[in-house]
Amino acid sequence: MMTVETRVKAINCLHFINGQFVESQNKKTFENINPATEEVLGTVAEGGKEEVDYAVRAARRALNGKWKKMTTTERSKVIRRIGDLILERQEELARLESLDTGKPFWLANSIDIPRAAYNFHFFADYMISVNTDANQQDDQAIHYSYRRPVGVVGIIKPWNLPLLLLTWKLAPCLAMGNTAVIKPAEWTPMTATVLMEICKEAGVPDGVVNLIHGFGPNSAGGAISEHPDIDAISFIGEPGTGSAIMKAASSSLKKLSFELGGKNPNIIFADSDLDEVVETSIKSSFINQGEVCLCGSRIYVERPAYEEFLNKFTEKVKTLKVGKPENEDTKVGALISKEHYDRVNSYIDIAKNEGAVILTGGKRPEGMDKGYYLEPTIITGVDRNSRCVREEIFGPVVTVMPFDMEEEVIMQANDTHYGLSATIWTNDLRRAHRVAHQIEAGIIWVNTWFLRDLRTPFGGMKNSGIGRTGGMHSIDFYSELSNITIKL
Repeated sequence: MMTVETRVKAINCLHFINGQFVESQNKKTFENINPATEEVLGTVAEGGKEEVDYAVRAARRALNGKWKKMTTTERSKVIRRIGDLILERQEELARLESLDTGKPFWLANSIDIPRAAYNFHFFADYMISVNTDANQQDDQAIHYSYRRPVGVVGIIKPWNLPLLLLTWKLAPCLAMGNTAVIKPAEWTPMTATVLMEICKEAGVPDGVVNLIHGFGPNSAGGAISEHPDIDAISFIGEPGTGSAIMKAASSSLKKLSFELGGKNPNIIFADSDLDEVVETSIKSSFINQGEVCLCGSRIYVERPAYEEFLNKFTEKVKTLKVGKPENEDTKVGALISKEHYDRVNSYIDIAKNEGAVILTGGKRPEGMDKGYYLEPTIITGVDRNSRCVREEIFGPVVTVMPFDMEEEVIMQANDTHYGLSATIWTNDLRRAHRVAHQIEAGIIWVNTWFLRDLRTPFGGMKNSGIGRTGGMHSIDFYSELSNITIKL
């Protein structure tokens, strides 16, 4: 058990509109459940169309207020201060994130919260260097570009990396002078609520950031998607919800950025360093309980290395400790909710019914009767057309399949509706480039996983998303360009 004292207590989450925490107009609330204990953490205000409308009006007014009058340097200092304050409250935020999600505290404290702070620090620096084009047309004219905020942005965020992914969107949104109406996932409301306190303390003017708690298409999420005065929507989640948002947003032709699901291949050639492959594949398969859209849940191993990899991988997976999030030796915590726990288990049942082999896991750990815990699960003997291979499970479950030829594994890797990421393991430089160029994915790692440079494009193709974020790609989404022509 951890010996570090904490002042964290479960909090009742209110909306944040125009710089104030407020209840819903109808006083309606819902319960926030700790997935590791199934106990109630607190209550959450349930917002809808009325609360979203108040928030949008506040955000629209703030666009032309103090926020607009700040210089780029002044706004950069405010954004950097948000990152500083996140680090000052790191332990508190990490414990709240762990309570909300069921993930190990050490994981939230070492990755989620520091990266959330870095998102603000990165864009506070990056925004200072953003430039625009100027072109001289012989002696006739000078053309130059002028960049302005896109306006009021709706940010709808997921539950798996709640604060990290919210800040990944909010930081560039604020950097470009926009205002925001945020809807956190209903399962993970706490760190988003605390972030509103931090934004206010950092000097963000009232109305610039607004937070509405609630549910999806027929609640706060739907109200944000269809609101005529929201100019753009940034969404991270699953493809079905993305499709619903696109339909709702179509009447007002909103600008859209979607980061959706993934069914990512982890391709292992026989010439790779298998010890390094196993070590990284443990992370890419089971970190955050496998609840990461970038997880390499389809593992393909070249046949000469198949048995050796499988033996080493299985033995390593068996040592992963499934336990309470607060324990330092816990590697796999609880899944997010009973609904999701049942869904993940349904795929294990599908595999069993198809005659697949469950090498390890596939069940609740012994002695853990409360909480949504599942042992890390390796499945072999599945057909390439199995739903376990083709559909996103989003839990601690991977399939492992052998392959014989390069062309074969490329075909199988691309045989999916998703196209988010892929990992390739090989020490053959020419093969690395050759295969990477043929994989239909937005992010391709060679001999690594989850190594990110925030300047680079991030996003997927096919059903994995629309558009790219990171560096100038984020700046372009959160701003509008006008070309101004001066005749000489």
